[in-house]
Amino acid sequence: MEQFTGTQPVREQHVFDVAALTAWLAPRIEGFRGPLEVSQFKGGQSNPTYLLRTPGASYVMRAKPGPAAKLLPSAHAIDREFRVMGALHGRGVPVARMHVLCEDESVIGRAFYVMEYVQGRVFWDQSLPDLTPAQRGDIYDEMNRVIAALHSVDVAAAGLADYGKPGNYFDRQIGRWSKQYLASQTEVIEPMDRLLQWLPANVPASARDADQVSVVHGDYRLDNMIWHPDEPRVLAVLDWELSTLGHPLADFSYHCMAWHIPPGTFRGIGGLDLPALGIPSERDYVRRYCERTGRADPDAVMADWNFYLAYNLFRLASITQGIARRVLDGTAASAQARATGASTRPLAEMAWRFARAADNDN
Repeated sequence: MEQFTGTQPVREQHVFDVAALTAWLAPRIEGFRGPLEVSQFKGGQSNPTYLLRTPGASYVMRAKPGPAAKLLPSAHAIDREFRVMGALHGRGVPVARMHVLCEDESVIGRAFYVMEYVQGRVFWDQSLPDLTPAQRGDIYDEMNRVIAALHSVDVAAAGLADYGKPGNYFDRQIGRWSKQYLASQTEVIEPMDRLLQWLPANVPASARDADQVSVVHGDYRLDNMIWHPDEPRVLAVLDWELSTLGHPLADFSYHCMAWHIPPGTFRGIGGLDLPALGIPSERDYVRRYCERTGRADPDAVMADWNFYLAYNLFRLASITQGIARRVLDGTAASAQARATGASTRPLAEMAWRFARAADNDN
């Protein structure tokens, strides 16, 4: 996982004027003093992320891609990331503290925000090979606790009542990701074409429950978290670009795709000996989430599970197709982007298998 870990020199397409950034930040962040040393995190596929080091403190900056990038509609919404993390801070969901947002692209040629640098562990391999079975169980239970806490946040009290549109969440999301996929399409992928037709025609009643609304992360997975150096405790959930208001089971079932995706395809645990590893089964994981959120029996939650998985795998394939397009355009933010983009077809094929299984359920 060396390709994901640590920092590297800023890639040529993401270079900016460090002096201009220093001058802008100095009067806006208390205690900020140069000189400023900038490097780029290796991980991340969409918005380039930078480590900012000064003699007194370190910070993290997230920015839109450089001015040469061809941006898809509604993508790279760093202002939304900044807003949601600021709103969730102190509400039981571990997030980094926000410092400042700059939407004036004349400063360094792109919008950006700066947040607290949270130091800790990042686990890229979801099988957690360096941990014991007991430690793996604790890590998975903590992930479950945090997503349950997120979905339990009082949206209005957090000032996020207008963070997403009310109602018809799945219809809007299917429409959005269909458009994103078609806008970034590089080849014909037949399962995606079938899913474009099948998904809007097969949204189940459970997905249309207007009372099921929460803040959804949109990309909740193990490697989007900073973990305490020694404890099974999340210090910060990262990468809120896809967050909105939506159906919590859409978010949770996206997270549970890992139980079905084989290792190496998209960092999953599908097909592994979970009891030997100390990792809970998907059903046990769903049961624990239901206990923590006060939701219905796991059997009721999982009644339409095949649809949820088909939808989320389609959505993920649309995201990876966007990465494949950025590889062709030369604006991808990670050296791993080419391999990620190539996963679109297998993800689409898996999504279509779940769609067919959903048909058999009815």
